[in-house]
Amino acid sequence: MKFVLSSGLTLAAALCAVGVAAAQSTMSSSMKMGGMGMGQSFKISPQNGSGEHGTAVLTQSGDSVIVKLTIAGGTGDQPAHIHKGTCAKLDPKPTYPLTTVSGGSSTTTLKDLKLSALTGGTYAINVHKSTTDLKDYVACGNLTVASAK
Repeated sequence: MKFVLSSGLTLAAALCAVGVAAAQSTMSSSMKMGGMGMGQSFKISPQNGSGEHGTAVLTQSGDSVIVKLTIAGGTGDQPAHIHKGTCAKLDPKPTYPLTTVSGGSSTTTLKDLKLSALTGGTYAINVHKSTTDLKDYVACGNLTVASAK
């Protein structure tokens, strides 16, 4: 009787362990596929003597990329975009418009995009002085993995 009870408890413990492992594996996979992944942070540096600086955090969320900008030193509403090129040489035409920076921050969801598409090529985020002064760039950050913080 002791042997049967002992074997039964061992079997029950083993089944519980398998069930927990399977649940963790399923939960981990669904979080990676449908949930938010780890964000990559990029430095945003001043341009044209503005003193404005900050960070851009890009996070994969399902089939979208969430871009969170935090900019210090600016005032008012400041348009921001992702451009092809680097901060040293931007394509003047924005590739992805971002939500205007207001109060030092903005959050934009870019649908149907992979984070690797932005960080695997040559793209940069730039911030303009104001909604009425788009020609003056005040901050920029290259979106290359090498420049990630």
